[in-house]
Amino acid sequence: MKVNAMMMAMLVKAMIDGTMTCRELAAETGLHYLTVLQYGKAMHKAGAAHISGWELDSLGRCSIRIYRLGPGKDAKKPTRTRAQVCADRRARKRDAELLGLKT
Repeated sequence: MKVNAMMMAMLVKAMIDGTMTCRELAAETGLHYLTVLQYGKAMHKAGAAHISGWELDSLGRCSIRIYRLGPGKDAKKPTRTRAQVCADRRARKRDAELLGLKT
């Protein structure tokens, strides 16, 4: 069996549950993170997968997609109001000033 076919099979098997991020899928399969992103987007575009949830990135934004195999309705991306975004920014700036970091 070819290596690429085996990696794709491992990716599909890991995506069935629908609880792993692309980083976790990359670690599980041994594929590069960008390759997993491309496969996920391609499967989503073809209707073979849907977005089952979102996770926060390191900046606190909901930008990490969690794909699940099979057709389905995409999970709605949580939105924040401008007031929440500004409040978070002010809190980060205040914390940086307390630590003596320049912002």
